[in-house]
Amino acid sequence: MAITRWDPYRELNLLQNQMNRLFMDNFAGPSQGQDGDFLTTGSFVPPVDVYEDEHSITLRLEAPGIDEKDLDVRIENNTLTVRGERKFNSEEKEENFHRIERRYGSFTRSFTLPNTVNPEDVHAGYNNGVLEIKLGKRAEAKPKQIKVGIGSSASGKTIEASSGKKTQGQAA
Repeated sequence: MAITRWDPYRELNLLQNQMNRLFMDNFAGPSQGQDGDFLTTGSFVPPVDVYEDEHSITLRLEAPGIDEKDLDVRIENNTLTVRGERKFNSEEKEENFHRIERRYGSFTRSFTLPNTVNPEDVHAGYNNGVLEIKLGKRAEAKPKQIKVGIGSSASGKTIEASSGKKTQGQAA
């Protein structure tokens, strides 16, 4: 039989974690998320993917269930702001719902743009609940490929390699 050392602090920590979990599962209101992060009631933050290639910066924002007319995309002072609103379907009565997990209400996401973005070259499209915003880069910000030439003295030389073995047509 193994002897284990009793640690009262470990036991208290375990008890505290279990109590926290009990209260979070049973008493967390609609304004508190699963991970304990507090969200404003009636609002949500749609997730965004941002990636960059040599010609543009692209943002893809998930906004399912939002009408295109309820989305607003603006650029002011090197800041891209996306606003929108997901409206609750009022045809169904709230008392008949067993569970409401989707977030409704308005949202605002703002992104500071780098100086490489051309504010005149912005395109936005909305398809299958995904808002895609493509921000073109300025011409001076795009990478340029420079060909490296080999000097004339190097191009006239030929390099021969030989091994210790003799091959056909090789003089001894």
